[in-house]
Amino acid sequence: MDVVPEAAVESTEAVDDVHLKLLAGGEHANVQHFRIDPGAVVPEHSHPNEQLGYVVSGTLEFHVDGETRTVEPGDSYVLAGDEPHGAENTGDEPAVGIEVFAPPRENPDWRN
Repeated sequence: MDVVPEAAVESTEAVDDVHLKLLAGGEHANVQHFRIDPGAVVPEHSHPNEQLGYVVSGTLEFHVDGETRTVEPGDSYVLAGDEPHGAENTGDEPAVGIEVFAPPRENPDWRN
């Protein structure tokens, strides 16, 4: 069994005020921690990985297929692989949560 403490992984600022940590990964999926500060925007993008998430605190607005969906603490979500999506934090506190990618995102663009 591998254990990856969140505190042991350095955060990467993928875009302004969007902080990501790639955590444990296996053969079929991996885990990512996110913190998206108030006012931050994740530009529309897509990737072949299915993306499942859970919001621990704060609120995010996802933009998918011309619709805006709000996710709040305790909400989970799923985005299909290759589905264009973006998000923004329009709230007053950081949005914090975890995401699972399948297959694993071994070297996402934001790490470069």
